[in-house]
Amino acid sequence: MILFPDMYLNSIDDLNIKELKQRGFKAIIIDIDNTIIEWNVRVPDERTRRIINEALSEGMRVCLLSNGTKDRVTEFAKALNVPYVYNAGKPRKSPYKKALKLLDVKPEEVAAIGDQIFTDVLGGNRLGLYTILVRPISTNETGWTRFMRRFEKLVLDRYNKNALRNF
Repeated sequence: MILFPDMYLNSIDDLNIKELKQRGFKAIIIDIDNTIIEWNVRVPDERTRRIINEALSEGMRVCLLSNGTKDRVTEFAKALNVPYVYNAGKPRKSPYKKALKLLDVKPEEVAAIGDQIFTDVLGGNRLGLYTILVRPISTNETGWTRFMRRFEKLVLDRYNKNALRNF
């Protein structure tokens, strides 16, 4: 199903970069807000730096893909020295295509990581990326996102039932 991630993690801290590399992934496209840092934080924290640096040290390419504003995303990405796409309008395909071009990779070589089903998972699945949904870091988020979380819960309930059935 297009709304189901390929993998679901309780925390971004559970992300195993080495495993992704061993499975043949060459790059990650990663959301910012509530995926690797709390919503609207402008400076990368230790966790963010650790995750990005681990991916880069494993030889993986990294691109930040965010619906956030130009100023916020640019400042954040430049602090990490990675390419980025801002005002993405996820789940549209074009920002993912732009990220693929920046990374110089094919869709099947990429894991897309985010905290929202209707933006990150849907957008990545539309291009055939390997999608990883992570539990949001914080409940501090926009009103629209809080509203959409109600619908995400319905999808997650169905996802979990399918996962248990296939276990």
